This record gives sequence, C-alpha cells and structure tokens, in this order.
Amino acid sequence: MEDTVSLRSLQKGQCAVIAAVNADGEMGRRIRDMGLIPGADVQIVGRAPLKDPIALRLKEFTLTLRNHEADYIAVKIT
Repeated sequence: MEDTVSLRSLQKGQCAVIAAVNADGEMGRRIRDMGLIPGADVQIVGRAPLKDPIALRLKEFTLTLRNHEADYIAVKIT
C-alpha cells in the first residue's frame, strides 16, 4: 500500500488511521478482535522503557501491543 507505514514506526503523540491488517489466521483474528480494523483511528500514547510494548489509544480505551504485533498493522498518518 502506498503512503502507509507500520504502526510500530509511529512516535508518541502521533495519530493515524488503520489502513490494513496484514496478518492471517489466529494473529489476524486476535488483532481484529481488539478493535484494530481498517478505518479505526489510533494514537500512540507511550512506549515501555525498552520500546516494547506500545500503548495506543483506540476509541475510548488504551491498548498495548507488542512490536511484532504492531508490524502487521499498516496505518496512514493523520
């Protein structure tokens, strides 16, 4: 996809819209079940001291993802 980046590459405070979830099987289902679906708005609210996991704001809750999970999510920066 053009002009998309991995969710992992965003910095604290950046906002984005999910463009695609590029995971299949159980991993893809788990990611989508958490509400990370194309069109959803997300904001990076922080990172753990060793940069893993990532805390992000989605709708009205905060969610954490491991970097290897965030690599499967393509976003467009807003």
